[in-house]
Amino acid sequence: MADERSIGWQASNPQTGVFNRGSMLEVEFAGFSDPGKVREHNEDYLGHVAPATPALVHSHGWLFALADGVGGQEKGEVASQAAVESMLGGFRRAAAWEPHSTLLPRLLQEANAHVLETAIAGGKSNAGMATTLVACALRFDRVVVAHVGDSRCYLIRRGRSTLLTRDHTVANEQVRLGLVSAQDASAASTRHILSRALGTEMAANVDTSDHQVYPADVLLLCSDGLHGSVTGEDMAGVVSHDVELHAAAQKLVALANERDGGDNISVQLVRVRQVERMGMYRGRPYKLP
Repeated sequence: MADERSIGWQASNPQTGVFNRGSMLEVEFAGFSDPGKVREHNEDYLGHVAPATPALVHSHGWLFALADGVGGQEKGEVASQAAVESMLGGFRRAAAWEPHSTLLPRLLQEANAHVLETAIAGGKSNAGMATTLVACALRFDRVVVAHVGDSRCYLIRRGRSTLLTRDHTVANEQVRLGLVSAQDASAASTRHILSRALGTEMAANVDTSDHQVYPADVLLLCSDGLHGSVTGEDMAGVVSHDVELHAAAQKLVALANERDGGDNISVQLVRVRQVERMGMYRGRPYKLP
């Protein structure tokens, strides 16, 4: 198993893992990142926190995060790494049993502050840097997804994909407000212009959602280098039928390069092997029959 922190997720570095906890939540995961066919370096960054003990499976759970640095010469790769490393560190330090629905938005706010601080510390060379960030945390039989920007999270279930995030782009905001149609927005010049990102404001506007997961579900986190050319239907087709996740991640990146390759391409795949059904009473979990 490769360690994302030591790898740093530079060009074309894979990572896989399988964790078995008896009757607890079990997941397997893989990730892959590639600079694409045009960019000279990779501004995407991936990371995860895996619980080291059965107690941490219950008290903290799992975290997966993916960021896409913005700005090219404005040190997007510095922003993406700063954001993800801030998320991972905050998750490890979090109080036991803190609800993921409150923890993740707080950690994204801390990541936003860390990106701003990193930009200031770097002086003129880091001015203007920013990043997207999408993260998901799993515990028991739930996943909480939080994001800023246009990096996405999909839920793939029984061969069908559902988008769990909403792109924070100018074109998408215009669709939400009823100013343009979805069809017009898909071809608009503003479809790649972010309306939200970490590092652009003192406070981040974070979207958060909570979902139940079942065995065989796959969560797919990706940058726009993937979802810009590979459809949700294509993603579901690649990861379905219990395919090995590392091979699936490589195939998705290869497909994006074949169709476009004009941007960095990153993907994380998380397959749920087993869940632990839990209820909550006065803020404490209890096992359901």
